[in-house]
Amino acid sequence: MILRYTIAWLPMVVIAIGNGMLREFGYGKYMNELPSHQIASVTGIVFFVLYIWFLSVLWPLESAGQALAVGHIWLGLTIAFEFLFGHYVVKHPWPKLLQDYNIFAGRLWPLVLLTVATTPYIIYRIRG
Repeated sequence: MILRYTIAWLPMVVIAIGNGMLREFGYGKYMNELPSHQIASVTGIVFFVLYIWFLSVLWPLESAGQALAVGHIWLGLTIAFEFLFGHYVVKHPWPKLLQDYNIFAGRLWPLVLLTVATTPYIIYRIRG
């Protein structure tokens, strides 16, 4: 089950890219960067929760430990992807990548990461 859920992380990249495209080519044109980032963070959270719920119906997790493991694997993959892809492919400098972690500046990316890490467990408990 852990392998299935690890592979199931890949569509989350597609969801994130689609969410970013919605922002860049849609509402992001009509507002400043910070509010568009905040909206994208909230919509990303909604999309991820819906996707994770779908996975939980398709492949129910067998234990709380398994749900926690999946969340931690997804968290690690998401952070690694963000930094490796963001720096080496998109060519963003490290300070730009790190700025999204500053919740005190209104950046909500840490809440997205928290969602990715905890939602498998929360849904496991709800569906219990």
